[in-house]
Amino acid sequence: MNGYTILRGMQHYVGKIRTMRNEIRTQRFMNSLPADIRKDIGWPDMYADRGPRGN
Repeated sequence: MNGYTILRGMQHYVGKIRTMRNEIRTQRFMNSLPADIRKDIGWPDMYADRGPRGN
């Protein structure tokens, strides 16, 4: 295993962590909006079909 492979694996891992953090941040922001605004934009209906992430 060379350094490039290790670096690629770390970049992939960091990318997944960054994506998860961004999703959590977005959910918190959307949940902090007033109920009527959330209803107008369809939140959380857009994500109701998404199950728990099994990564």
